Amino acid sequence: MRLNKYISDTGFCSRREADQLIQQGRVTVDGVVASYRTALEEGAVVLVDGQALRTRSEKKGRKHVYIALNKPVGITCTTETDVKGNIIDFVGHEQRIFPVGRLDKDSEGLILLTSNGDIVNEILRSENNHEKEYLVAVNRPVTPEFLAGMARGVRIHGQMTKPCRTRRIAKYGFAIVLTQGLNRQIRLMAAAFGYRVTQLRRVRICNIQLGPLKLGQWRNLTEPELRGLLPGRTDW
Repeated sequence: MRLNKYISDTGFCSRREADQLIQQGRVTVDGVVASYRTALEEGAVVLVDGQALRTRSEKKGRKHVYIALNKPVGITCTTETDVKGNIIDFVGHEQRIFPVGRLDKDSEGLILLTSNGDIVNEILRSENNHEKEYLVAVNRPVTPEFLAGMARGVRIHGQMTKPCRTRRIAKYGFAIVLTQGLNRQIRLMAAAFGYRVTQLRRVRICNIQLGPLKLGQWRNLTEPELRGLLPGRTDW
């Protein structure tokens, strides 16, 4: 088994975060600092920052955690607890959880968190085309030309964004549905047309709606929501 998969299978973090831990030299296997090429033999002792990882069998059958949070502005989607206003301390869950993807510090709304690192990459994989819907307020009146341009795609970060759906919801507001998650994507797309985003709220991820969840509150996902988010899987 690859080392990053072993770490994520314990629920400690996602594979992507495990790669970062390995790169930072924070993972040892049988007392030796690990690399991406480290072979993981059966019975090997894997430590992160000198602490042993608990396997799922050692967690006494506790189910994984899947929650939806209505994130306020000012909260940073990071597991680094030395970052002021990090999302982990904000939620304060008894289990070790981490965010699925990110939502800018200056944005609010729906974000998912889980203790199951094995499913994070599946949810984030771009070819799965999971929809994310946002409500956006801007500093200029929304025009049909602006909405059409956003929907066609905009060059940011040296690449064209994927076509998306847009609709006007107010003189200074619109809704947009994306199937990708580039860094500060909506803000940069709007800026390409001379617009400045003044408020941004995510209201849906795939089949999961923000609904009446109050700002700063979180709830557990339901089984129907998990089935829609992870079709074909039952190992939640």
